[in-house]
Amino acid sequence: MPVYPGKRMFALFQPRYRKEASLVLKNAAKMLHAQRDLKKPEALAEMEESLKNLKATLKTGGREEVEKATANVEEKFGQHFPTVADAGWRENVEVFLVAVVVALGVRTYFLQPFTIPTGSMQPTLNGIIGHVTNEPPPNPLVRLSDFVLHGRKYLNTIATSDDQVVNLVDHAWPVIPWTEVVCSHSSYHLWAPADTLKQAFGLYPGRELTAGQPVTRGYFDTGDHVFVDKFSYNFFPPQRSNVFVFTTAGIAGIQDNLMFRGIEGSEFYIKRLAGTPGDTMQIKTPQLFINGQVAQEPGFQRVMSLQDGYRGYSQGQPSMMLLDDPASTFTLPPKNYFALGDNSYNSADSRYWGTVPQENIMGRALFVYWPFLPHWGIIH
Repeated sequence: MPVYPGKRMFALFQPRYRKEASLVLKNAAKMLHAQRDLKKPEALAEMEESLKNLKATLKTGGREEVEKATANVEEKFGQHFPTVADAGWRENVEVFLVAVVVALGVRTYFLQPFTIPTGSMQPTLNGIIGHVTNEPPPNPLVRLSDFVLHGRKYLNTIATSDDQVVNLVDHAWPVIPWTEVVCSHSSYHLWAPADTLKQAFGLYPGRELTAGQPVTRGYFDTGDHVFVDKFSYNFFPPQRSNVFVFTTAGIAGIQDNLMFRGIEGSEFYIKRLAGTPGDTMQIKTPQLFINGQVAQEPGFQRVMSLQDGYRGYSQGQPSMMLLDDPASTFTLPPKNYFALGDNSYNSADSRYWGTVPQENIMGRALFVYWPFLPHWGIIH
């Protein structure tokens, strides 16, 4: 039944007991309707009778009769819809679980976060980069600003005694990587990945430590954090020049080579998609050729510009499987793609381990969401 403005205005001036009775009637009727099929016939009859009585009393009864009828509804419904212990906690848990399910659904089918582990896509995307310094870390305010803007973490661990590094043990608790530096007489906990400590800070097993001298001093940038679009490739095929993420599972050139299997730090690689099925690839340093023509897409042109940190495409390394000299070409088979890093001189990509099968592709790297400098925004 429609409610007209006059009736709404009249309802504003009703006594409080009548407003409360109307609210009880409305909510109880909804509750009964929602769970009617779960209740026994005798219980339904009792609750329906109490609702009918309250509705009639609201039309003709005074305050005492209305309050009595309202209490009767609350009593009957309380008997057949008992209050659950800790209902508030249960409701909060349910909301949390629903949020988790939604987040997992988004991660599985739409967007997944991914951290750039290495420098193979520099300067387009930064991996974990370490820097040794002679100066101690700056004040806490500067450190906080650097962490938010650049994803930068400072290290300043001093050796407590003369010692020797025995091993570096990687940990992640609960998700933040840290390393236990095991020495002959002591150990140190450093909030950085073991690979970073080895490559950037020279902290290898066998290194001698001197009391009062730094074990590590400097900083490292944690790498660009990106969202991967897992949805679009369900409707549109991967395109040349897309920056894409794929799993290494089943790629023999990676799985059979211990160096390549660990070089990216995970089972996922991120590269620029250089060749699609049927394309013929060729590199004549510093240029990339696709089907006999210099690659025209903006991503490739930027790499070949030899400006702003880009060095072009390289060949000639003895460990390369493909495109290892200017005369070498390679034609992609069906459902396979060619991946190249923008940092061609320091990228383990399809030149070394072969093609990426279509089923390995996770999605397109869409957006750098952190840190805010220097690459925040859409990935090109």
